[in-house]
Amino acid sequence: MPEATLDLIGCGSMVVDVFYRTPRIIAADEKILLQAHDRSGEVERRQVGGLVLNHLGWASILGMETGIFGKMGDDANGAFLRRGMDRFGIRQHLTLDGSASSFAAVFVDRHGNRAIYMCRGATGELRPSDVRGHHASFIKRARWISTEISQLPLRTVIAILTLARQHSIPTVLDLDLPPSDACALLGTRAEFERALRLATILKPANAAARELAGRTEDPLKMAAKLRARYGNEAVVLTAGAQGCAIVAEQVAVRVPAFKAKVVDTTGAGDAFLGAMVAGLRVGLAWPEVGRLANAAGAVCTTQLGAFPDRPELRSRIEKLYGGKLGTAQQLPKRASGATKDTPSAERGGLDDDLANFFDLCLKELGALRAKLDLAAIWRAADLIRAAQQKSGRVHVTGVGKPEHVARYVASLLSSIGTMATFLHATETLHGSLGQVHEHDVVIAISNSGNTAEICAAAIAIKEHGAALIAVTGDQASELARIADLTLTAPVEREGGRLGLAPRTSIMAEIYVLAGLSVALESARGLTVEEYGRWHRAGALGEAARRLAAARTAQRD
Repeated sequence: MPEATLDLIGCGSMVVDVFYRTPRIIAADEKILLQAHDRSGEVERRQVGGLVLNHLGWASILGMETGIFGKMGDDANGAFLRRGMDRFGIRQHLTLDGSASSFAAVFVDRHGNRAIYMCRGATGELRPSDVRGHHASFIKRARWISTEISQLPLRTVIAILTLARQHSIPTVLDLDLPPSDACALLGTRAEFERALRLATILKPANAAARELAGRTEDPLKMAAKLRARYGNEAVVLTAGAQGCAIVAEQVAVRVPAFKAKVVDTTGAGDAFLGAMVAGLRVGLAWPEVGRLANAAGAVCTTQLGAFPDRPELRSRIEKLYGGKLGTAQQLPKRASGATKDTPSAERGGLDDDLANFFDLCLKELGALRAKLDLAAIWRAADLIRAAQQKSGRVHVTGVGKPEHVARYVASLLSSIGTMATFLHATETLHGSLGQVHEHDVVIAISNSGNTAEICAAAIAIKEHGAALIAVTGDQASELARIADLTLTAPVEREGGRLGLAPRTSIMAEIYVLAGLSVALESARGLTVEEYGRWHRAGALGEAARRLAAARTAQRD
């Protein structure tokens, strides 16, 4: 009987956090008296902690089945941590052969600011051979793998990410240390760079992002720069009171933070990460993932410590987020070890995944139909027809997957008598703008409407004098702001196990632009004779000529 699949399995920091209250964070050569935590007079308080164990705890209270693997000591701190894992149902695949379990001294001032002194102990002793030899079977049970650059050796991080990639398991890398610290303590710069490139989703702390991205002040620009550099499917940057910035394919959004009465900022980023994976697991779109994660981070700051101390915190997160999350258990489970060659009878939840995707497509397109602005589509047709009267043409452009949509739409429009060509977005800034005349119309396609390349091309097109029609999922996007006319094609979820690859958004763009082609065909009064002349070969041309001949015979 195969063991159950787990939604999220993590490896990395498992730490006993020892908290102290202090009037302020002191500098070198200073001394200060500690304060009691409450009226009991208690000065020292121990709690479960550590980047990875913290975010697994927050993911657990949001309904995810979680697990952890790694090394700890057979000591009192280790026993304390394991009891904390048991309380939240975090499955354990641990060896107790480490020198000592990790602990940290955490000093928190009255404003919630903190200073942390860590002893990584056994966490820093986990080796790549341990990952491959002791934990590979456990790793294969995961839908998601999370790890960190904080306490683990970089070679071990690489081993975890590589093994996950070999089994097509998406990964989240929590980059807690800037490269100058990470490479001094955990490995080489080459290992650091390789680890970042292996991650599916990169979540850097603000200090790490600033060092890597050249200390720009804009979190969204930092995230975009890191994604371009390391090729991750997404980069998610937390920026405290500024909220978070998310850059993925066709997504570039800032999500504002929620206000909270701060007690302790320790672990807010860990709560964010746990909720982020939970949101992705239940299929939320990236902006909603950011809202949910920000809500968890805000709730975390209202308690002392980073680990969720009670299950009812979930209701507080959902209240702040503004909706019920649902549970990961309600979604189909991935069949452990299944491959593309697995017989249908053995695929289990994979067939459910596939069926759910097709159901989602119908749901998303149905929702889009209810929102469509038919008048806007007719205005776009009128704009194009007016350009044609001045000998203007249509150009269609996009970046990434929308580039392929643009090529198809240009071909479709040409086939019904609207002269159209494909325009390469990035080449527009390197000379291809010369193919556009001031009487032309350019259709620019982008789901997010904030992709840097398409927005830069749009500005150049407008300055050149041509008209611009935007097709985007976000009416408030930068592309929509630049355009003369916007056709919106919003979707909530992309579908698929990760919910990242553009699927339903591409369908929505084609759906809207196919509708525009119908409007142009009707406005032109396209005849079957014209259609047949333009299609000299193939089944379509033959069908058109037969229909034309039949109509002629009827008239005669």
